[in-house]
Amino acid sequence: MKNLVTILILVSFFTISASLLSFQEEKKTTPTTVEAQKQEEHLPSYNPRGKRDPFRNLLRGRDVKEKALVGGVPQMSIDDVNLIGIVEAKGTYTAIINGPQGFPYFIKVGQKFADGFVLSIKEYQVVLRKTEERGIPLRKPTDIVKEIKPEER
Repeated sequence: MKNLVTILILVSFFTISASLLSFQEEKKTTPTTVEAQKQEEHLPSYNPRGKRDPFRNLLRGRDVKEKALVGGVPQMSIDDVNLIGIVEAKGTYTAIINGPQGFPYFIKVGQKFADGFVLSIKEYQVVLRKTEERGIPLRKPTDIVKEIKPEER
């Protein structure tokens, strides 16, 4: 009698599990209405399977202001600048400076830095106006003069 009850329980368990598996397979094979429409229209689709869609714009719906320095030297402080030389072309002066990593930059009057800008460039000197100190605006801007030594001229 116990064997018969055990067999009936096992048979019912296997039939229930088989019916659940076949139901899940049917559910997977029948496309949803959105997927069916995409297949009919022959549009490419992406199934992320728990991953981020690499083609979706991450900044969609946000007001993004670009922080590009127009005509500026990126993330360089006036204190990090070393004057290498000054070049005159067509009546205007252009200064050649070294940044903290040793890369040369060509700067003109009005060029912006992280904490100031170029006020003037003359034949042997560059005047930089420092308007900020560590991100805090200065009450009174200070002028920093960088000169080419006479023996380097």
